[in-house]
Formats: sequence, structure tokens, C-alpha cells
Amino acid sequence: MRVAKVIVDVPTNQTNHTFDYLIPEEMENLVQKGMRVSLPFGPRKVMGFVLDLVDHSDFDKLKPIEEVMDLTPVLTEELLHLGKWISEQTVSFYIQTFQAMLPQILKAKYKKEIESLTEYELPNELQKLFAGRAVIDYDEYIERNGDYNLLLKEVRNGHVQINYIVKSKETKKTKLFIAPNNETYLLEEALEDISNRAKKQKQIIDYFIQSPDPIEQKELLTDLKTTTATINQLVEKKLLKKIEKKVYRDPFQDNEFERTQPLPLNKQQQQAIEPIWQSIEENSNEVFLLHGVTGSGKTEVYLQAIEKVLNQGKEAIVLVPEIALTPQMVQRFKGRFGSEVAVLHSALSPGEKFDEWTKIHKKEVKVVVGARSAIFAPFENIGIIIIDEEHETSYKQDEQPRYHAREVAKKRGAYHNCPVILGSATPMLESYARAQKGVYHLLDMPERMNEATMPPVDIVDMRDELYAGNRTMFSRKLLDAIKERIDQNQQVVLFLNRRGYSTFVMCRECGDVMKCPNCDIALTFHKSSHQLKCHYCDYQIPMVKECDACGSKTIRYFGTGTQKVEEALKEHIPEASLIRMDVDTTRRKGSHKKLLDQFGNGKANILLGTQMIAKGLDFENVTLVGVLAVDAMLHLPDFRSAEKTFQLMTQVSGRAGRHRLPGEVIIQTYTPEHYSVQLASRYDYQRFFLQEMETRKSFHYPPYYYLTLITVSHPNQWKVQEVTKTICKLLFKYLSDQATILGPTPSPMVRINNRYRYQCMVKYKDEPNQREIIRKIQTHYYDDIQRHDLTIQVDFEPYSLM
Repeated sequence: MRVAKVIVDVPTNQTNHTFDYLIPEEMENLVQKGMRVSLPFGPRKVMGFVLDLVDHSDFDKLKPIEEVMDLTPVLTEELLHLGKWISEQTVSFYIQTFQAMLPQILKAKYKKEIESLTEYELPNELQKLFAGRAVIDYDEYIERNGDYNLLLKEVRNGHVQINYIVKSKETKKTKLFIAPNNETYLLEEALEDISNRAKKQKQIIDYFIQSPDPIEQKELLTDLKTTTATINQLVEKKLLKKIEKKVYRDPFQDNEFERTQPLPLNKQQQQAIEPIWQSIEENSNEVFLLHGVTGSGKTEVYLQAIEKVLNQGKEAIVLVPEIALTPQMVQRFKGRFGSEVAVLHSALSPGEKFDEWTKIHKKEVKVVVGARSAIFAPFENIGIIIIDEEHETSYKQDEQPRYHAREVAKKRGAYHNCPVILGSATPMLESYARAQKGVYHLLDMPERMNEATMPPVDIVDMRDELYAGNRTMFSRKLLDAIKERIDQNQQVVLFLNRRGYSTFVMCRECGDVMKCPNCDIALTFHKSSHQLKCHYCDYQIPMVKECDACGSKTIRYFGTGTQKVEEALKEHIPEASLIRMDVDTTRRKGSHKKLLDQFGNGKANILLGTQMIAKGLDFENVTLVGVLAVDAMLHLPDFRSAEKTFQLMTQVSGRAGRHRLPGEVIIQTYTPEHYSVQLASRYDYQRFFLQEMETRKSFHYPPYYYLTLITVSHPNQWKVQEVTKTICKLLFKYLSDQATILGPTPSPMVRINNRYRYQCMVKYKDEPNQREIIRKIQTHYYDDIQRHDLTIQVDFEPYSLM
């Protein structure tokens, strides 16, 4: 008897363990660990992951597995262990972590089909089932008693392949090929029989006598200047056949990447890369923190480290923040390693993502470049993992399982005995503190390439502008600098940390601010659609003409959004041509690249944008960067606000003067005396690190203490308060005396989408039983969570306290 231990796709406390299922005799050689299976669970059929295979079960009556959904495992043995570890670390369900490791398409409902790869001779039994077709339905194969083991053997031999067809037709893209349907000598005989008037038919048959390989129909039509009608006539005569072949969608097919060669390394790059090379050669697991200023040549270090790994026949994973996954970044890796590279990020369609993932799964590529979830690439021989811009908060998943890609990378690095590189111009305080203690190996690159200097930074006090009677959003200094650059035919990048036209709309008569009825947040005015929108729950209404509270018509816009800046710039500098980049202008697929290409080709003088322009951009003609308002971020109720402000200003400043032309940065602020603004203007990370560490130490924040944030939400405010209060009491009772429990307290955003939110926070140095206690609390409230719409979210390394 063979038994599979399966995690079922039912995310509840009661089902968060393996269930035993009998493997039917005909599937015994087929079922492997890491495969998905379809099985009966109570009255319904569910999907499950096979975690283990054993010879006996403690239960008498076992239900059998009904269907094997994969013919090769979708999760490797390592990923199965990793999934369990993440589940325990984040107090999430096993099924959630396994689902998070796979592309979206494999979570949808789909059917399977079997494709014959025509160049191979298949066994008779399979040939009969295919009956001359290139593709048959998997269900048909099973219904006609097709042999599982024979199919599996042919899949492993690479003679047939299994395609997943999602109901939305996302996973499959095919091309139509034409091939001869007879031996060459039979075609020669047929050529004699075709009437001389059918010249085109004769020409096509003659073509296949000379070259019997399948050719894409489109190519054949072009080469022989013929029509599909002519081809169809020959297909009807059974002289030719049509074959549909599955092709990968290549999201980058428009770009013929120019191959690049390794560049000679300068002294600081050489010093940084040697310990990494040594670690690769010795197969040792070490975490390197590469602290290099913007423009210091970190990417070349990554590329040459990867090259060494590929020469050993191993694989590489490179993570880049979503907003830095620019076409420029992709180009660098594709240019160096060509078709060895797969790219995974959110701008790809589900079908494109699936194709990229399939290439990795089939070992057709050696390098993966992607955002957070690319850390789960199903590689089995990893030689290096690189996380660029390691300070980015987007590496933390903000829904269950709340994993941090850096911690997963360290775990995978330890498993594969390979180096992990964390690179940044402004590392996270926690990472830099670990490097100072020797937990990470610190590598410094303090100089820019080609002896370029970091651009000087001017801080403009906007209070002085106000006193001088300048009520616009641009200081006089910034406006003059922009005009000067336009006159010199140079380019400008303007950064604003908000999208929309105006941050809020207020009645001047009574001071009432137009708020979202579902959330405790001001609505944002979007001028292009003339609407007020909530950026949390997507509530939207047409712009109001009078105040709901007092009926006054004195409605005014306050704050500054990207649309409003664009309008004001056109007013002040009508001769300037401008490209705006924010979530609103980059919604459509490919628009991100299109706008950057236009700017790179000099079609505009000014690039105005939100966070997405702060990273990864490299334009040689940009000599001025303007930061319009840093204060909004600086005053958020978050202990990391100073750090995030420092990081963002340093990153944005790094966009100027990256090549021959010298750069300049102008930062506008109402709090110029704040240490994060002052030190960012001097690029003094060391001083900022020391000062911020002092603050963190005195207020018991990371890296001196760990944090756990528990957020409770429910439509009833009283219910939320009661549950949060009880959770605080239970934590106080069962955690050690060293732990500090803060709360219950309303979240900074008390109501989102008609749900009230309260939170409590634990500050601690070492609480080994904390996860077990939190699991018990969740079990205690299980009934409320299942039936009464209660949510308890637990975050063990919160990056936002909002």
C-alpha cells in the first residue's frame, strides 16, 4: 500500500496538517512529492500538495487520490521544506505558503492537454491515441485508458509535453506550422500528378521535397507568395498537414538586446568582488552587505559574480524592487546573459508570467531577475542570490504569508551553500547594524564610477519663500534652475511623493474636508477624470460643487499632486515639454517603458513622477533633480519615517549627473533643520546611521528590539476594541516580563472599507514561545474568524505601522 501525505487547499486551523490518501495502483509510479493532486475532501473535490510518500497509515479507511494534476512536481523538495518553515515563521497556513510560491495561473481552474513534439517517433499505443493530431486533451487520454506510466516516460524523455490551459486561455500561445504528410518519394510522385495549371501547388510540394522540415505557415506564405487557400487544398489531398506548436510569450521580444561584454573593474569593484568570488569557489554560505553609493558600479559586480556562478554550471536569482524593474535593468541582464535570463514581475500578463516560470521549471534558463516572489524560483542548483536595493519595503509581503524575501534568500542560501548579496546605497539600519557586528560581511564602494562626484544638494526653506510672497509650489531657485537647464538643452527630473491632482478638498467656510464614507481618509482629487477618489478602498464620486456640511460653494483644493504640478509647470514654463509618470499614467501595459523611452530619446525636457522614478533610472542628459515636498513622508506616524526620507532623498539625488555632465539637486522642505534632510543633503550615511540608532535605542525600536504588530479588524467598533483588549491581556499573561505590550490602540487609519481597526504591539528581545501563543489566540477566536467576519493579522517584522 502506498500512501500520500497531502496538504489540502482548505485554509483553516483544523486543516493545517497533512491528510493521508491512498495512491491507486495505476498511479503508484506517478505520484511524487511536490505534485498537486485532486482529491475528495468531505462532500467536495479539492486540490492538494503531496508533501510525503509512505508505506502505511494509522487510519483504516483511506480515500483514494482521484487525479494527478502535474506529471512533474511543481515544488522541489527544498521548496516544500521552505514552505513549512515560512508557515511557522509567519504563523500562516501551509497551503497559503505553497500557493505563494507558484504563478497565479497554477491556482486557477484549468484543463491539461498533451502535445506531441513531432520530431520524435512515439510508441504505437500513443500514436494510436494521437491519431495524427499534434495535441490531444488529457481527459480524453484518461477516458481511453491511456497508460499513465508510458505517458510519464515519454514526458521525461522530452517526446511529449503537458500544457496547462486556463479557462481564460492565458497559458497557451500557439503558432501554426505546415509540414509534409508523406515520405519524400511519395511527394515526388504526387508532384507528377498535380496539374500544370496548379503552379502554386507544385511550387509548395517542390519546396517540401527540398526541405522536409516543418515551417511556420506565415513564413511559408511570405517566402512562396502563396495563399492559405492553396495550402488548404494540399492539406485536403493529405499531402501536407497543419501542426499547432506552443510557443513562449516573450514579453521582451520587441527588444533585440545588444550583447555586452564584462567591463574592466576599478579598484573598489575589484575589492568588493574578490570575497564574493572566493565564497562562490568555496561553496560557502555567507551574507554580504554591499554598501555602494548610487552610480558606484554595483550592477557590474553583480553581473561578474553571476558569470562565475554560471561557469560552474549553477543558477542565480536576482531580486530588484518592483519599481526599479525598469526596462534599463532588464536590458543589463539580458544584454549580458541573453536567453539564459527569465524575468518575473507584475507588469507581465498572467500568461507571460507562466511562460517565464515554465522556462525556469524546465531548466531552460539559468538566471531569474524579478521582484519579491522570484525568490521562489524552482531552481535546484543555486550558486548566488542577489537582492538589489535591499532596504526597499516592497520585499516584505503585506498579506499572508507575510514573509520577507531577504529572510527567505538567507534560508535558501544556507541550503545551497552559496553567497547572498544585499546591495544598497542606503542599507536598512538593521542590515548595517548586523554588518557592523560581523554577522554580515560588509563590502564598501564609496566612490562613483569614472571619478564622477555626487551632485551637490541645495536645501530650500519653503517658509522663506512664503515670507517673500512666493505662494507657488516652486521655489525661485528651482524655477530658475529648470529654465537654465532647458536653455542648455539638458533634462530635469522632478520628484513628488503623491499622485492625483490635489491631496485633499476642503470647504473654506467651515473647514470640512471631503472624506471617504468607508475609510477615515481624505479623498484625493483627480483632475483628468474630475473625480474624488479614495486610494484605499477605490471609492469615487464626481467632484462636489458645494460643501455637504454647510452648503457653501467655497470649495478649495489643498496639497499638491502630480497632475497639479504638471499644470503649474506649464503655466510657469510654457516652453517646457513634460512627461508625467505615476500610477495613473502607467496603468496600461508597456506604458512605463514607452514613457521612459520617450524621455531617454530627448522627447521631453522634464520627467515628473512619484516613487517609480526614484530608482534604477540612468539618463546621461539629466543634470537637475528637484524634490518638491519631503515633509509629507517625514511626518508619518511611523518610527521608520526619518530613515525612509533619508533613503528616498539619497536615491532620487543619485539620478543626477551620472555621466559627463555635472548634476545638481534641489530639495524643497518646510523642515530644513531635520537631521535626515541635512544628512541626506551631504550623503552622510554613517552620521545618519549613528544618530538614528541613538533614537531607536532610547525608544526601544529595531534593531535593538524586535516588533510584532497585531491588527484586529471588524465592522463593529465595540467588537474590535474588546477582542484587542483580550489579546493584550493574554499576551501580558503568557509572554515573559521582558516583553513590552503596547495597546490596545486605534490604528493610525482607524477605518478602511467600513472595517474598524485596532492594534497592539509587542517589543521584545527574545520570546521563543511567542508564535505558539499567537497560534493559540487565533485558535481561541477561530469561530469568530470563520463565522463573524473577524480578522486578526500578525506581522512579525512590520514595515508600516499604518
